[in-house]
This record gives sequence, structure tokens and C-alpha cells, in this order.
Amino acid sequence: MFVLELTYTAPLARVDEVLEDHVEWLKKGYAAGHFLAAGRKVPRDGGVILAAGPDRATVERIVAEDPFVLAGVCEYRVTEFVATTTAPALEQYREQLPS
Repeated sequence: MFVLELTYTAPLARVDEVLEDHVEWLKKGYAAGHFLAAGRKVPRDGGVILAAGPDRATVERIVAEDPFVLAGVCEYRVTEFVATTTAPALEQYREQLPS
């Protein structure tokens, strides 16, 4: 599982110009089963996406397609973790530690 942390690198006015395209990209990510949750950080200086992906390379490819990235208005920090415990609703995403 992955935590994708976005940090805006442009003024909010510029971010907002690309927001609709970013939301459409998010919807496609949800439909494909890549994203579990997403939202703005408080204060609004970026966002966070909880993602499930087969491997880091795939997740980084998906991130590179974000309209925010293509427009140069944010940077991503990708953190991979092993979700060994979850809420019952996320049970299908539980992982085992590597041996």
C-alpha cells in the first residue's frame, strides 16, 4: 500500500485551474481500483491519496500521469508501507510481511 503526499509548488489560483482535470484523474484511479481515499491537507498546501498498487513502479507511473504533475503545480512524496492491520472495510487490502 502507498501513501501519496502532494505538496503544491504553485499558487492556489494555478492549482485551481487544473483541479477539474485532477479530479477526473482521481475518478479514473478509483474506477481502476488504485485509490482508496483522497483529500486536501489542512491547511490547503497539498493533498493525500491512499493507494493500493502492485508495486512502486506502477504507482509512480500513475502519479506521473496526474494533471497536477503534468502542469507542474505539485510534487509527490510516495511512501510504501505494508498494511498488516486494517479496518474491517479494508480487509481485502491487508498484507503479510515479507519472509
